Amino acid sequence: MGMAQGGRLTAEDWAHAALAAMGEQGLAGIAVEPLAARLGTTKGSFYWHFANRDALVEAALALWERAHTEAVIEAVDGTGDPAAVLHALFDRVTSGGGGAVEVSLLAAADHPLVAPPMRRVVARRLEYVRDQFLALGCEPAEADRRALLAYTAYLGGTQLGVRVPSALPSDPASHKAYVDSVITVLLAGLPSGSGCGYAEEVG
Repeated sequence: MGMAQGGRLTAEDWAHAALAAMGEQGLAGIAVEPLAARLGTTKGSFYWHFANRDALVEAALALWERAHTEAVIEAVDGTGDPAAVLHALFDRVTSGGGGAVEVSLLAAADHPLVAPPMRRVVARRLEYVRDQFLALGCEPAEADRRALLAYTAYLGGTQLGVRVPSALPSDPASHKAYVDSVITVLLAGLPSGSGCGYAEEVG
């Protein structure tokens, strides 16, 4: 969270606080007075940056879109061949952090402020994963199916991680074995030379 010179709160500080509140209490958790108390400031600081609560919600969602989609893609893109990228991506998104916000946003996916960025994020994530399968030699329809399988596996794990965390592996070795197993399934039956042996190499 970046503070302006002199300790003045920035719009991004408010957006980070709003995302944190959303992860704890859902979309209803974004309320000006409690957020001001969380940040140790007054409502005047809020109105310096935002016209109303909706503007803050939009800023928080834009931050979520950048931090939990575009920044993640930038971090794993080019880390190896497409199979290695898929492994790095799945490892990163299942390693914790941001799950509670994701679950809260899914619960509010039909809200008029949430629906547009949610559709963009889902489309962007599926497109990126699909591109990796295309690069591995899949036909477009097969790449679509595998990308959807990968994304639903991610969402299922995210839901469990928030609602029933004990169902997921907690130590690093078990988490690695879980990720390796998921990638093995996702890469099964790929064309020869496309990297289908990758999961065996990293397992």
